[in-house]
Amino acid sequence: MVRFVEIVAVVLVAITMALTLAHALELPGKLRLDREQYFAVQTIYYPGFTIGGGAEILGILVLGLLLYLTPFGGARFLWTLSALALLVAVHGIYWVFTHPVNNFWVRDVELSGLGSTFFSAFAPKTEPGDWKSLRDVWEYSHVARAALAMLSLIALAIAVTAGHPASEPGSG
Repeated sequence: MVRFVEIVAVVLVAITMALTLAHALELPGKLRLDREQYFAVQTIYYPGFTIGGGAEILGILVLGLLLYLTPFGGARFLWTLSALALLVAVHGIYWVFTHPVNNFWVRDVELSGLGSTFFSAFAPKTEPGDWKSLRDVWEYSHVARAALAMLSLIALAIAVTAGHPASEPGSG
């Protein structure tokens, strides 16, 4: 059971890292776009990345379960706790920095159903500032999320391999 939870946790944290890293790697190119190009590009993300974002929530839940299943104290527990804390920080950055800007990007985009409900959640009541300032918040929040998600994946990899004997090539 624990091994299965470890594998699911690795997959979910890896998906979270992949999605955030994809945004971060686009940064140099997106900084060259003018306002109209940037706004046109932004709207392509919401269907796929919104669905993929579910991996982030599930990752937090599965890491919580893995932490519960891991004996208290010791390296495995601390690395699992670190992975969970880092993934929670990734999620926190989304809600504090990224989501409010998403509300601005999609305010003129017709979204339906769950997408409409999700992106209108916590919508700011005031008009935001300059689009470049919003762009910078959105882009750099994804860089921060990618860095923390990568650290979470590394911590989780250390946790799930801690205590396992190192195998020699060909001894499998």
